Amino acid sequence: MKRVLAIGDIHGGLKALQQVMKRAEVTPEDKLIFLGDYVDGWSDSAKVVSYLINLAKQNSCVFIRGNHDDLVHNWLKTEETNETWLAHGGQVTLDAYRKLTDEETKKHNTFYSQMVDYVVDNDNRLFLHAGFTNPNGPQHEYFKPMCYWDRTLWEMVSAMANKPKDAFKHYPKRLDLYNEIFIGHTPTQRVGSDVPVNYQNVWNVDTGAAFKGAVSIIDVNTKDVWQSDPVMSLYPDEPGRN
Repeated sequence: MKRVLAIGDIHGGLKALQQVMKRAEVTPEDKLIFLGDYVDGWSDSAKVVSYLINLAKQNSCVFIRGNHDDLVHNWLKTEETNETWLAHGGQVTLDAYRKLTDEETKKHNTFYSQMVDYVVDNDNRLFLHAGFTNPNGPQHEYFKPMCYWDRTLWEMVSAMANKPKDAFKHYPKRLDLYNEIFIGHTPTQRVGSDVPVNYQNVWNVDTGAAFKGAVSIIDVNTKDVWQSDPVMSLYPDEPGRN
């Protein structure tokens, strides 16, 4: 059976991505769903995007838009920066892009433009970077960037932990829309875990690659997990993000 693999936040850690792809023994037969935030954090941000562009030539890939991807794309289009972005990994990405040729940058711009905010598969599983607030689903969000900025979905299910559905008088309607929801965006270390975490029907696959954690891959059918070494250990001469 063809595997469907969801890949969590990468944040410029190309060495970690390549390592975990090898550990998961990824082949061209596997469908790969990347949950966003390919850039900002470690020095290989631009190289990660180049790697993904080439990977899509041999694998069936879905590239979800993350908030950091949107920030970088906006900079590529407008050259506008802001101090918050630069302080949260943007400066490293900006420096990396200054080494690219105009032709390479053009290809990257196309890559960012073609990302999707979310995808729902044939098994009614939703994949998106962050979350959504509309009780009828992300397609009804008035403010579309919620798909890659929202944290309320994860905060909600974290507070609910894994109590049975009938323990809640008013079970959140948005959780009933999908069989499972796969997200990134909020490091699992915030709930005390270094591996992907499942609360209710939501799986969080962001295992802190931007900080002191790893890049993770999860088989969405079997729930097998593969991880890289902590990304910071693969970039020992870089300060990373505190």
